[in-house]
Amino acid sequence: MATRNIVTEQDTILKKTSRPIERFDHRLFQLLDDMKETMVQANGIGLAAPQVGVLRRVVVIDTGEEITEFINPVIEKQSKSTNEEMESCLSCPGYYGLVKRPKTVTVRAQNRDGQWFSLTGEKRIARAMCHEIDHINGVLYKERAKELYTEDEIEEK
Repeated sequence: MATRNIVTEQDTILKKTSRPIERFDHRLFQLLDDMKETMVQANGIGLAAPQVGVLRRVVVIDTGEEITEFINPVIEKQSKSTNEEMESCLSCPGYYGLVKRPKTVTVRAQNRDGQWFSLTGEKRIARAMCHEIDHINGVLYKERAKELYTEDEIEEK
């Protein structure tokens, strides 16, 4: 495993739509392992492949119990009820945004063996799922934010 560099919002790769994974091989396994290590090292909750410069539909999220790998994830279902909370992003250091997201989300994805599974997340996990899937679709949370704040502005509140 290795820690990879996290690209910042100035990098145009973050605005591009990622390509699906078709080959479940050692290169994918290395990417997944590196992403998990990178996310943990950066104290993140989730990380998408474009954030480490790889335009593939791969996401890792710390669910609190384990780090779950999502390959080719798709949001299957989301609650109509929403909440607005502050979000930040490893690719947008120093900023926070007030973003409205569904309270509950069900994602269908493949694991590293190519097998499909569904996972339902609530609150923080649902938010992370939406945030990371946005990344693989070329969308940054700042585009969805109702309001943006700097770290200094957050500390003043």
